[in-house]
Amino acid sequence: MSPAPVRAPSRLDPRTRDRRRPWLWALLVLLLAVAQTLLVLMTQAYEDSRRQQHTHEQSAEVAARVHQLSNRDVQALQGLLWTTTDRRRWRDEAVEQLRRFRSLLRVESRDADSRLQEAVSSPYRAPVFLDEQRGQFQADTDLACAAALRRQGNPQYSRSYFVPRGDGEGGEVVDVCQARMEGGVVRSYLVATLSLAALLDEALTPEQAHGYEFSFVDGDGSRLARAGLVRGRGVYRSERLIELPGLSLMLRVDSSAGPPGLIPSLSTALVLGLSLALLAVVVLLARDGRRRALAERRLAQSLAFRQAMENSLMAGLRARDMDGNITYVNKAFCAIVGYEPRELLGQDKPPYWPPEFVETYRQRLRERNALVAENERRGLGESESWRSFETVYLRASGERFPVMIYEAPLRDADGSQTGWMSAVLDITEQQRMEEFSRAQADRLQASARLAAVGEMASLISHEINQPLAAIASYAAAARNLLADGHEDAQSQEMLRRTAERIAEQAERAGRVIKSVHDFVRRRERAHEIVPAAELIEAVLPLVRMQARKGGIRISVEVPDPSPAVHCDRTLVEQVLLNLARNAIQAMEGGTPPGQRQLVLGVSMATPRWVVFTVTDSGPGIPPEVGRKLFTPFFTTRTEGMGLGLSLCRTVVEQHGGAMDFRSHDLGQASGCEFRFTLPATTGGNAP
Repeated sequence: MSPAPVRAPSRLDPRTRDRRRPWLWALLVLLLAVAQTLLVLMTQAYEDSRRQQHTHEQSAEVAARVHQLSNRDVQALQGLLWTTTDRRRWRDEAVEQLRRFRSLLRVESRDADSRLQEAVSSPYRAPVFLDEQRGQFQADTDLACAAALRRQGNPQYSRSYFVPRGDGEGGEVVDVCQARMEGGVVRSYLVATLSLAALLDEALTPEQAHGYEFSFVDGDGSRLARAGLVRGRGVYRSERLIELPGLSLMLRVDSSAGPPGLIPSLSTALVLGLSLALLAVVVLLARDGRRRALAERRLAQSLAFRQAMENSLMAGLRARDMDGNITYVNKAFCAIVGYEPRELLGQDKPPYWPPEFVETYRQRLRERNALVAENERRGLGESESWRSFETVYLRASGERFPVMIYEAPLRDADGSQTGWMSAVLDITEQQRMEEFSRAQADRLQASARLAAVGEMASLISHEINQPLAAIASYAAAARNLLADGHEDAQSQEMLRRTAERIAEQAERAGRVIKSVHDFVRRRERAHEIVPAAELIEAVLPLVRMQARKGGIRISVEVPDPSPAVHCDRTLVEQVLLNLARNAIQAMEGGTPPGQRQLVLGVSMATPRWVVFTVTDSGPGIPPEVGRKLFTPFFTTRTEGMGLGLSLCRTVVEQHGGAMDFRSHDLGQASGCEFRFTLPATTGGNAP
């Protein structure tokens, strides 16, 4: 019996994972140890550099303040140069300066040969030296004054020197010499003695004095003056050279802080490192496998759901990159154009583009890409949103059909645009229904116009009978003149006048017929810019014919110049005529003849909208009737169809306007006002 073959361990074998786990833990511990060590070293290095940097900053700050204080002292003493002639005043001012500035120990006034004339010592300290001892330290002072003379009187500092006191101690001082010159000739000198220790102490803040030791040191490293309440530990030092006219001082700053301790830094590093390590171990090792499996399962479900959702959509989806190549299509899109996905993917010139529109579509894509590049250059970010446009596609069968496309930027997870995403709708049936509805509306409008003319037939016959009767009368008179055989000049003149009257009455009858014919005939709708006054004038002849029959006065209120509107002239004229006829019929029923008045008005509601009003003095409209007034087939007259006001509101709303009405009190009688708005043209007035 042969042994069973040994199966190689699977990558997901639990026993294999158990054997690997100790090595993983050992690697994790090693990484944690390395990380903790590096963290401690980095923390110490950072703390060390931070303390050294702070020491450099303190030295720079104190050096700048020493330079500032020395300039202050020099500027304060310059006023004493010009009061040497008045000894008493000079002494008073010198004492005042010594009281203000504690770093000044002594101020001297000397003549042009550098001989001492006056000297004043600080009232806050013992005299730095007596007058008879001044000669021992005269050499450095004379050199400073000679340098001041060479520099046209500019102040010069001497080298620092040590002045002992009687108690065995002393201090390092420095002299500053200024020369008063008139006409290029020296007249006097002013010599001031400054204490380096006092100058350095004045330059320190309390915080600096408690944390650092400051010293002026000589070139060989010997200390000249010291300030500060602590001793430096020699770990963090900084030296900075202070340049004064004729004098160079080295400022040394020694921090009282020692090297950073290991325990505080180590504790912080361990707490942080162990917390992060424990969190990472718990999250990665305990939940990594379960989370990964759950995430993969959810991802698969999400992809399946998205795929099912995209395939169930009636709208076609298409994705393109920035170069126009198709990267994705769904089933609905393929069904719309009649091509398979393999025939579309990767194509920058799809087969559903009509040949005559290929360059137009490519130009549109170039313009949109250029706009995206411009927005990114200007930092506008995601300023591009959905855009919709209508175009024409070509099916695989060769049929051209209209589509509506909604297109938006396609962005990746980083927010960068990678292409365009489009939703495509076949609007063939929609356009067919719109054409059918438009045709139905046209037929309904024509029926309404014919119904209106039918109601006016009796009125028109009355208006035509008058010119026809006049024509018959004039024709009989002419026939009588011809029968009498009169051929004199008077008879000929009467015949000519009779013919003119016949022509005038015939023209009158023709105008009546033409006004009705222009209103009834059908024509294609065309929006144009029309002055509002012309719309009113176009319907006035027909309105006046019916108004004269009822004894109604007509008023027209149109501003001059008349505002212009963008509309379909014929439809708007029909609206005005229908409203005027309704107003006339309302007044004929219950308004006394003397109070019957019809007002046609035009005004500007806003710079963008023109208001037309038709106001009557009739009985008004009851609230219960007003609620159903614009309902199709609702009417209060037995012979009415109930379509007039409904069609009027439809026409106005198709122009983007609105129509309403209101009943109001006109004194002894009530009335009603119908108003509607139409869009005004740019500028508001007719050209």
